[in-house]
Amino acid sequence: MSRKVVAIVGSYRKGGTIDQAVEAILEGARAKGAVTQTVQLRNCHIEFCTNCRQCMQEPGETRGRCVQHDDLEAILAGIGSADAVVLGSPVNAFNTTALFRRFIERLVGYGYWPWGQNAPKARTKLKPRKAVLVASAAMPGFLIPLATGAPRALRTAATLLGAKTVGKMWIGLSAQEEHQKLSTQTRLRARQLGTKLA
Repeated sequence: MSRKVVAIVGSYRKGGTIDQAVEAILEGARAKGAVTQTVQLRNCHIEFCTNCRQCMQEPGETRGRCVQHDDLEAILAGIGSADAVVLGSPVNAFNTTALFRRFIERLVGYGYWPWGQNAPKARTKLKPRKAVLVASAAMPGFLIPLATGAPRALRTAATLLGAKTVGKMWIGLSAQEEHQKLSTQTRLRARQLGTKLA
């Protein structure tokens, strides 16, 4: 049976650095026989979390359901049936985009936090899927994990989605041109990361 890889993309720009890198990763996975799906958050209707915590009240390992009716449930159902995820976002204001942050905030249903308990806890420690994390920035790539919160945000999302990170790509100097293309070397590395997910 083919493995399934779902990519969650928090970029505002169609065809930008993150779109190109994520697609190259998925190409690598498909070359190994995986079935892939890309969720562009810019095209999805996802409401902001209201901190009502209703999704965190019922005990058990099953993710709590949000009371809001938008595209999130379908996205999470797709991830639930996946073997691996690719999580990608440009760096804006030293973190992931607001699009991606909104998505992360809505993942609280993976935690259990009933009223009266001091802090939340994970519903399960199992990590049945793999993750590759991708961020891009105008700064040199090596500074992304040193000077921004994007890697931590992406790791947090991976953990909440039950994924163990097996690869990371920090793409720097990505604002040199209006329609910048990935270098051949970066594209090759992205494809190689994709093979880890298949």
